Amino acid sequence: MSLLPIFLKLHGRRCLLVGAGNIALDKIGSLLKTGLELRVVAPEARPEIRQLAIEGKLEWVERPFELADLDGNFLVITATDSPDVNAAVYRGSVERNILCNSVDDIPNCDFYFGSVVSRGSLQIAISTAGESPAVAQSLRREIDEQLPQDLGPWLASLGQLRREVLATQPRGDARKSLLHQLAQRQVCDSSTCPSRQIALAPQSPQLSGGHTPAAGTVYLVGAGPGDPELLTVKALRLIQTAEVILYDDLVPQAILGLASPAAEVVNVGKRCGVKTITQDEINALMIDRARAGHGVLRLKSGDPLLFGRAAEEIAALKRAGISFDVVPGISAAFAAAAALGCSLTDRDLASSVFFSTGHHAQSHNQSSSPLQEDATRVVYMPGRDLHLLAQEWLQQGLPPDFPCAVVSRAAQPGQQVLHTTLAALGDAPPTLAPSLLVAGWAVRSTAAVDLFPVGAFSLAD
Repeated sequence: MSLLPIFLKLHGRRCLLVGAGNIALDKIGSLLKTGLELRVVAPEARPEIRQLAIEGKLEWVERPFELADLDGNFLVITATDSPDVNAAVYRGSVERNILCNSVDDIPNCDFYFGSVVSRGSLQIAISTAGESPAVAQSLRREIDEQLPQDLGPWLASLGQLRREVLATQPRGDARKSLLHQLAQRQVCDSSTCPSRQIALAPQSPQLSGGHTPAAGTVYLVGAGPGDPELLTVKALRLIQTAEVILYDDLVPQAILGLASPAAEVVNVGKRCGVKTITQDEINALMIDRARAGHGVLRLKSGDPLLFGRAAEEIAALKRAGISFDVVPGISAAFAAAAALGCSLTDRDLASSVFFSTGHHAQSHNQSSSPLQEDATRVVYMPGRDLHLLAQEWLQQGLPPDFPCAVVSRAAQPGQQVLHTTLAALGDAPPTLAPSLLVAGWAVRSTAAVDLFPVGAFSLAD
């Protein structure tokens, strides 16, 4: 026999409970939560049930059951120790087309109470069709232990956001996709909540259906410095809906966790100079997946157009005739400057900014790293040993007290900021990757380095 699992709206409906002993008391709590009008018929009642009647939360009729008690009820439950009474209640209910449950009396039941796990509006009901209530209770305990305790408030916030989406976004597949995306995200009541901003933002006409990557297209997307809240709205939507994601090793799990569970997520990065895949192989993966009709996300840390080898990938896509789109991201340089509390440019101290990598910064060719004291120098991937870089800059004529700062894991948990000077840079302790070096008089404007003499450094989380 197949059962139909349903959840009934009982608010304001009349319900009859026959019996007022221990079995009945177990059912009353869950029944009253629904807002129904409960009448209890029994010659005797437990003190707790009597008290509920005194408080007006239910009506207690102090006498034995009569068939006329069934009339006008939407639902009937019988919970007595008498099989004859239970059978009489059930037969009378069937004659009146009223659904009836006889507790622990399977032949006299139209429905069964499930074993329920609750988190606010979320209810998970487990039924064994009366075969083994103990099994249902055991499963309920297991599920209850695994569900977060704050699931109820989260669901309430999500429900409110869903109603706002239904009121503001047009009906269609794009809205349906958006609602599914929101169900996988954190939601809060704040007006600055990222999920709220995504839900209520105007839909992008550049994306197929407003949210989904176009089939056969490769998106070169900047994942930013690592904080999911620093993703662009467009990047977030693409991450959540892409069928294939090819990501660099520096993209953190907090961002990868936003991807659809159905997505193919492949690490195509390298770490500490160790390559697990060549650039030609990455290009081939992008092209193959796009030709197979997938929307492909090439996810890069920071901005894809800044030391992200985007030029090589764009050239490969053009040669293959694959359409592509570039979605800029927040560069780690800007996250590092924010961590330092300084501007990379300053009217009085820094009229320009030079970006380089550790490899290119350590060059005797001054044309690759112009000698300008009034410029801020940003070095990506400076490496753990900064002796050579410091020596090169000193030989180029930069002063020993030239302010330097190494920012590790900018905008991520465990962010660290190390202030030092060029003279002491080579002796600075190693920091966790990824790190970035910012040097220039604009860095001095944070004032932290002013507190230390030449050759000293400070480390602050």
